Amino acid sequence: MSNVSSHGRGRFADRFGLLTADQKKQNAEIIQRVKAEGLEVVRLSFADQHGILRGKTIMADDLLSAMEGGVTMTTTLLAKDTSHKTIYPVWSEGGGFGLEAMTGAGDFVMLPDSSTFRVLPWVEATGWLLCDLYFPDGETVPFSTRALLQRTVGDLAAAGYSASIGLEVEFHLFHLRDEALQPEDAGQPGKPPNVDLLAKGFQYLTEIRADQHEPIMQIIRRDVLALGLPLRSTEVEFGPSQAEVTFHPMAPVDAADTMVEFRNAVKQVCRRHGYHATFMCRPHLENMFSSGWHLHQSLSDLETGDNVFMPEGDGVMSEIGLNYIGGILEHARAASVFTTPTLNGYKRYKPFTLAPDRAVWSSDNRGAMVRAIGGAGDAGTRVENRIGEPAANPYLYIASQIASGFHGIQNQRDPGPPSATPYEADKPALPGNLMEAVSALRDSALFREEFGDDFVNYMVAIKEAEIGRFLSETNDWEHREYFDLF
Repeated sequence: MSNVSSHGRGRFADRFGLLTADQKKQNAEIIQRVKAEGLEVVRLSFADQHGILRGKTIMADDLLSAMEGGVTMTTTLLAKDTSHKTIYPVWSEGGGFGLEAMTGAGDFVMLPDSSTFRVLPWVEATGWLLCDLYFPDGETVPFSTRALLQRTVGDLAAAGYSASIGLEVEFHLFHLRDEALQPEDAGQPGKPPNVDLLAKGFQYLTEIRADQHEPIMQIIRRDVLALGLPLRSTEVEFGPSQAEVTFHPMAPVDAADTMVEFRNAVKQVCRRHGYHATFMCRPHLENMFSSGWHLHQSLSDLETGDNVFMPEGDGVMSEIGLNYIGGILEHARAASVFTTPTLNGYKRYKPFTLAPDRAVWSSDNRGAMVRAIGGAGDAGTRVENRIGEPAANPYLYIASQIASGFHGIQNQRDPGPPSATPYEADKPALPGNLMEAVSALRDSALFREEFGDDFVNYMVAIKEAEIGRFLSETNDWEHREYFDLF
C-alpha cells in the first residue's frame, strides 16, 4: 500500500507526535486485515457538532497514507446548523470564530482512530473508521465534540474515577412509501419521506407487536452485532412503530462512538431494505409518541474497581452517588442544550408521560428525571437520567453528565430526599423550549469553565441560528390560529 500522503498532510501524525507506539502497531494490524478481507474502500468519519457523521471514502490502498497524513476536510463543516447551512461568516478574518485556522474555509485534518475500525456488514468490501480532528499545525480542533468528551473523561480519571455508561434508546421505524426525490423536493432542509406504520402500537412490550417489527428488527440486530456493537436487547415501545434498544455498559467514549455508529447503521440498513428509521424525538405524524434516550451512569474507583455509587448501608445510593445526582440536577437546565438539542425534543417534557418535566430524583420511579437504581450489595448500582432525546450528540450528552455529576461530587451537592411523586415535587422545571435552554447554557458558569467560553459561545450561536430559522417561518399552528380568525 502507498505511503505517500495524497489526502492529508505529509506524515502529519509523526510530525506532531499524535500516535503512540501501540497505535502504530494497531494501524499496521488494520492494514493487514484490510488486505486479508479484500476490502476495497474505507469510510473515514467524524461526528460533527450535531452528532451527524461526515467524512470521505478512500480507496483501501490509500489507508496507510490516511493513517500517517490524515485526510483533510473543509472547516465550514464545523460552522453549520441542522439544515446544513453555514451560519458563521467564514470569509471574514478568523471565520467568525476568532481563529486564523477557520478563515476562508481552510482545512482541518481527520486522523483515523484505529481502535474504532469496523467492517460494514451491509455494504460489500467496506471498512469504517472514526476520526479525531486537528488543525494543520497539529492542535486539536476546539470544536471537536469527541475531543471534548475525551478531555472530560481525563479530568475524571485525574480525580481517581472511571465512568460506565449504559445506553437505552427509543426510535421509530416505518415502511418507506416515497423518498420524495423529485427536484422540487430538494432544499435545505429537503422534503421528508412519506411513510407507513409497521404496527399500530399501544400494546407495550407485547409479542404480537414485536413480531410485526421483526422483519426489519431481525436485519438490524444481525448487522449491528456483525458490526461489533454490544447490543443487549431489542424491544417494542408503546407508540406506533416505536422501538427501543439497550446496550451493555461501556466506557464513555466507547458509548458515544457506539451511539453514532448505531444511529447511522440503523438508518442505512433500513433505507436499503425499504424502511425509514428516525431518531427524531416526536415525528409530526398522527398518534406518534415521543422517543427518549435514557443514559445509565455509574462511577468506579480506578484503583479498586469498586462501584462508588453502591452504598454500604441503607439507602439506594452512596454519598458520592447522591452528590453526583445533586450535580446533575443543579445543572440540568443548562445541560439541556446537550441532552435535548432540538426544538422538537422539548415537546416530550410533559407530566405523567414517563418523561420528566422537572429536575427531580427518585428511587426507582420512572416519572423522575433521575432514577436511582440499586442499593447495598448491588454492584450494578447506578443513576439513570431520563432527560435526553435520541437526536442528541452523544459526546456532548455524556460529557455534560460527567461534568455536572463530578461538579456535584467536588462540591458535595445534596440532591435532597428522593421524591415519591416526581410530577408534583416543588423542583425547578426543565426548560419549556430550546430558547430557554440556550439562555441557561449562555449563563452557565460550570460549562464555561469545563467546556470553555469559545465552545459554549459556539454552541449558543449554532442553536440560535436554528431557532431563528424556526421563528422566521410560518407554521401549521399559526395558519390554523389566524388565517380564518383575522
